[in-house]
Amino acid sequence: MQIRVIAVGRIKEKYLQDGIAEYVKRLQPYAKVQIVEISEEKRPASATPSVERIALEKEGDRILAAIPDGSFVIALDVKGLSWSSEELAASFCEWELSGQNQLAFVIGGDLGLSPFVIARSNLRLSISKMTFTHPLARLLLIEQVYRAFRIIRGEPYHK
Repeated sequence: MQIRVIAVGRIKEKYLQDGIAEYVKRLQPYAKVQIVEISEEKRPASATPSVERIALEKEGDRILAAIPDGSFVIALDVKGLSWSSEELAASFCEWELSGQNQLAFVIGGDLGLSPFVIARSNLRLSISKMTFTHPLARLLLIEQVYRAFRIIRGEPYHK
């Protein structure tokens, strides 16, 4: 299975970079994982709603361009479905059985995701009802993908 994580912005914190790298390494026996960072659109701190909308659309265009053709797209969205780790694992099994071997997870920036990215998504998924920074959400997502593969294969994982 090929998994692409498309995220707006760069991760500056070394501890988050290290955590993500560790889980990407752990995922190597199960899936090919690629992380694609999309640049944030520059805007003034006191941007008007129209400037923010334009920035969101530009980020959305870059996100859409990074999604490989034929991918099953999962948008991380606070309004999305809230699944347990076991439900995520079961969905990975379903996607694999149905021939969906190219997944693209999308994480927006501080403005969220453009309506065009939401419309392109096959699924909207929420990591939690709590609010996390986008870099931390990326680490949580990668960890949950790893956990899902361990669950699927009946392998222990509690570290």
